[in-house]
Amino acid sequence: MSTLLLFLPPRTRLRAPGRAVPDAPLREYEYALTTDGRQLSGQGRAAPASLPAADSVIAVVGESDISWRRVELPRAGRQMRAALAGKLEESLLDEPDTLHFALEPDALGGDTAWVAITSRPWLAEHLAQLEAAQVFIDRVAPLSWPDELARGHFFEANGDKAGSGIALRWSHVDGVATLPLEGGLARQLFPPGLVHAAQWTATPPVATAAERWLGTTVTVQTPSQRALAVIDSAWDLRQFDLAPRARGVRALRLITREFMRKPWRPVRIGLAGLALVQLLGLNLWAWHQKREINARREAVTATLTGAFPQVRAILDAPVQMQKQLDLLRVNAGSIGEQDLEALLGAAATAWPGDRPPTEALAFEPGRLTVSAQGWSPTQIDNFRNQLRSEGWQLDASEGKLTISRASAQGRS
Repeated sequence: MSTLLLFLPPRTRLRAPGRAVPDAPLREYEYALTTDGRQLSGQGRAAPASLPAADSVIAVVGESDISWRRVELPRAGRQMRAALAGKLEESLLDEPDTLHFALEPDALGGDTAWVAITSRPWLAEHLAQLEAAQVFIDRVAPLSWPDELARGHFFEANGDKAGSGIALRWSHVDGVATLPLEGGLARQLFPPGLVHAAQWTATPPVATAAERWLGTTVTVQTPSQRALAVIDSAWDLRQFDLAPRARGVRALRLITREFMRKPWRPVRIGLAGLALVQLLGLNLWAWHQKREINARREAVTATLTGAFPQVRAILDAPVQMQKQLDLLRVNAGSIGEQDLEALLGAAATAWPGDRPPTEALAFEPGRLTVSAQGWSPTQIDNFRNQLRSEGWQLDASEGKLTISRASAQGRS
């Protein structure tokens, strides 16, 4: 399943003399495309309408645009967003109404959980701009997040965060932080034991300097390669009022994409295994049934050849056996159920006492037809019931009464 990673540009920061420069309408987005979630198949920069198509689209938010707070979640249900705003109000630098909150995956009221905080107008504007160009964002994911697996990433620092030189993005179980390598702060945070317990990456320009500072090797990753990790991440910032709203086919596509994510892989394997077992079971049952049918067919054929050795070619054993039995009956002068005598006998036995003999009749093997002129419905019903008790059936239609042998199912 192909995935398109869109990198949301950093928010505009305060400039001297202390006033924010408003964000200009964005013309293009940097993107990375992958078909398997492991290797990049394309990357570049394009306007929203010119972005490549993909099965899933994930917007990636940089670390500088997200702050993290670990709080005990209130039991607020659908009012969780308002309850979070009230709980965090004193620790926020901006007004709660201008901020967007997102809870860590599977967090519930009463749990102690991480809350990601970012600018709501900034994020909503990008989502609206992309959706206006028919680019629907399935998920908004942070580039790094608090996790039990500690990760460090070295990159070229920008003037807004760490001054010139190299900076370290450090994410671990206690949060996410950006530290400059100049000075002694970063060195104090990473004793030798912690260095070897973490996962380290670096952008190509600073990889050599990072290894020299760290004293061990690092994995070289471009920003696009590093962003591949968000595909398997369970974090999704599209919550509360920014949650995706989809109906019909799009809702089905979202559910399908969610089901294809890595956390659902055991379920997919289980369902595939169940389907395979069911298919194997059906094949075994069909094979068993086929063997039983063949055995019964061979038994009928053996009975035919044993009773009538003169029959050489076996085409339809039951039909051929019935023909041979009829031939023996005719040769012996016996009356069969399909003969005129048997049908006349059945009619005579059930014939109503208040009815004169029939004036006309017609015969064909197994069927005797008499005229129903002058018969009342009661007489016909009595005639039918009497015949049924003897194993015959009566069909009345178009002024005629037709007598024939009842089928085995009808007699039962």
